[in-house]
Amino acid sequence: MARLAHTVTVAALDRGWFEEAADALVDLLDASREGPGGTVVLADGRAVEGLRLLKGRHLRPGARYGEVPAAREGAGKAGTGAEAADGPAALVSGTGDSPAVPQAVVLRAWRPSHSVEVESLVVEEGMSLKLGLRLSGPRRPRAVELSLAGHQPGGGSLYRFSGRGKADLAAWWAAVDRLPTAPPAARPPASGRAVHRLAKARLTLTPRPAEDGSWRITVALSVRGRWLLRPVGAVVLFFARGPLERGLQEAAESAAAEWNTALAELTPLHGEALRAEIADALVNPDGPKAL
Repeated sequence: MARLAHTVTVAALDRGWFEEAADALVDLLDASREGPGGTVVLADGRAVEGLRLLKGRHLRPGARYGEVPAAREGAGKAGTGAEAADGPAALVSGTGDSPAVPQAVVLRAWRPSHSVEVESLVVEEGMSLKLGLRLSGPRRPRAVELSLAGHQPGGGSLYRFSGRGKADLAAWWAAVDRLPTAPPAARPPASGRAVHRLAKARLTLTPRPAEDGSWRITVALSVRGRWLLRPVGAVVLFFARGPLERGLQEAAESAAAEWNTALAELTPLHGEALRAEIADALVNPDGPKAL
């Protein structure tokens, strides 16, 4: 088994602002409706960019959402046969020529006071991926759960993998509210596992406050071989430890830099100003203002 760890420093996220923003986002989406052509329209009449209802009823279990590019949308409406195959049905069924785009985002549950669950189906470079997300307490998020399953059709068990992860946000806030001199949380608030026929891995994130108010997050990764390949896996991991350590460090540092950049660009708005800013971001994600 290989055990690796790296610690990064990131800017702290204000819990009150985060929960206020989450509540505003849920309110905006909960008040939205289906518009012409399956568009999702906010209460003020503006359409959410890149989100279109392909099947089912808006904000009801089983509703399928996706994005239909303008050129394909026209072909799907005006053409028949091969041209029509590039329309919305192609996005749901997985046909057509659109690589690296979600085939469908399926809403499994929309209960703003309890939980929200979505499932994304993606086909990319010959791999079929199913990603699941469950958010507990959407208005004041308590936990985030992720699941991933992938396979290559006809590729056998070597081309299958799965993973699950969970972030206990209540435990996270408790960990970063401790004194800087206090020991880190005994149990990582965020963790994930990935399983393949040949190996399995576990990733954990353990935060603690720094003296200057920022967060110090320790990213730990453990990898081990499975079944009869454990001895062989141990040898491979021994020689691959250097590249694995560099890869973990680079990934952690890159993620920390992106986090810090994003937080530096956040506008510290509240109330109606924050709500309006989120609505503008939904309608025009590439607009001049950052959320």
